[in-house]
Amino acid sequence: MGYYIGMSVRTITLDTFEATVNEPGMVFLDCWAEWCPPCRAFKPVFEQAAEENSDIIFGSINTEEERELAGRLGISSIPTIMAFRDGIGVFAQPGAMGASDFGRLIQAVRDLNMDDVRAQIAADLAEDDE
Repeated sequence: MGYYIGMSVRTITLDTFEATVNEPGMVFLDCWAEWCPPCRAFKPVFEQAAEENSDIIFGSINTEEERELAGRLGISSIPTIMAFRDGIGVFAQPGAMGASDFGRLIQAVRDLNMDDVRAQIAADLAEDDE
């Protein structure tokens, strides 16, 4: 049975994950399972945010149906919320959020200076090469 019925939240699978997170702009993912009460509690928060932020891609990963993808992403606790900006993972944390906390997270990702993020990634990679 479908977890999300709204058109503003995409179902993400192993086959669609890479293309989705590599789209320009912001992508928020909710990793969930049908049997998970905190996942069900977070669902309306996620759906409402998707309705209010049409410039952002919102996606849903059913960890029961997408076990291989969940494994590749290292999902060990659900719900896990992930954020990507311009193909770069900028947030991943287990635990449901209330609407105000999720709204603050969305704004924080919006406010990121991606030049600074890329510079930090480059510096970290250079440090690893030493």
